[in-house]
Amino acid sequence: MSRLLRKFNLLAAAALMVCVSVTGAAADALEDIKSAGQINVGIFSDFPPFSSASADLSIKGYDVDVAEFVAGKLGVKANLVAVTGQNRIPFLNDKRVDILLSVGYSDERAKVIDYAAAYAPYYIAVIGPAAMKVEDAGDLAGKTIAVNRGTLEDTELTKVAPESATARRFDNYSSVIQAFISGQADLMVVGNDVGAQVLAKQEGLAPEQKFQLLTSPSRIALNKGEENLKKALNEAVAEMLSSGKLNESSKAWLKTPLDPDNLKE
Repeated sequence: MSRLLRKFNLLAAAALMVCVSVTGAAADALEDIKSAGQINVGIFSDFPPFSSASADLSIKGYDVDVAEFVAGKLGVKANLVAVTGQNRIPFLNDKRVDILLSVGYSDERAKVIDYAAAYAPYYIAVIGPAAMKVEDAGDLAGKTIAVNRGTLEDTELTKVAPESATARRFDNYSSVIQAFISGQADLMVVGNDVGAQVLAKQEGLAPEQKFQLLTSPSRIALNKGEENLKKALNEAVAEMLSSGKLNESSKAWLKTPLDPDNLKE
């Protein structure tokens, strides 16, 4: 074989390797999902009312409703993958899951993952008995408010509470809830995930959300560069909103109708 021919073959082989590399880099997550027949969805396994084990040991909740709807929209089945706060971003980046649910936006996270549309409300609210008139921060004057010490709820309450309000700080949410339902505190400040559990179980007290202190909706997270998947997810969320599906899930799991404004930052 001539030196020229050997050189040509080497160049051709190098070009083929480049083409294979580019093709691999251009792999499309949406196509992979449809080819596999399932979408791997990272969710917290014990995060009521968004996801938790039901009486038959299956996982149910707001996030499960969303996962199943998205899967149906894509024509595949939903494979729920249990994740933790520590491993879920690595699971996504390593493609052990295709998407993550219940992810709040942050500039730091946005450096390593992408976000589809907000699909679930997450906010901090003041909760109290229906009979008690509390419409804004001014109405906290003279009230005793239970809150989890050192949390974002504590920070936000401290920002707005009048001097005459008394914040009773506890070391966990169970103590906050117990203080409220036992009458040790007039009100409590919690996230809507914790609040939903109280609203569902305390019919005698008739608790209700009075007003919100902070809104940070949950989004669907995906890997960067997956524009086709992002478009499909955004379309699925838009359809869930327009059809009333998200409102149904909100009433079922969060015990309150969905306010679209709560999906805005």
